[in-house]
Amino acid sequence: MTLHWTVKPYEELTLTELYELLRLRIEVFVVEQNCPFQDLDRQDDKAYHLLGYTEDDELGAYARLFDAGISYEEVAIGRVAVSPAHRGKGLGQELMQQAIAYCEVLYGAQPIKIGAQQYLERFYQSFGFVQSGEGYLEDGIPHMPMVRA
Repeated sequence: MTLHWTVKPYEELTLTELYELLRLRIEVFVVEQNCPFQDLDRQDDKAYHLLGYTEDDELGAYARLFDAGISYEEVAIGRVAVSPAHRGKGLGQELMQQAIAYCEVLYGAQPIKIGAQQYLERFYQSFGFVQSGEGYLEDGIPHMPMVRA
């Protein structure tokens, strides 16, 4: 399965796009991971939103992209999510490839940082990310900082 990709700043998102990306984030990070947390962190208006749509116009994958100095000193990728209904089709790999490529288009070739859930370390390593500091708990879930130089 291949997705159709679009990237938009917050101001250009339609109400439907905003609703769908928030619904996906809640489905994955709150409901599926059984982790009540404040997803609306006052960062969405500072991000570009990468949206991957299926042939049926369903939001299948999503990530936020930040310029340096917003989330971290480095350019950052966050809220990386693939719809549970569309897993097992390589969309996570496609999402990360697109996120990295769009970061380079938007912000130039420079290091990219993520706050990775620890169980996904190997997945992110496959894109050139390496651990860049001590692990930490975020909302009760083990995370680690990772950077792709």
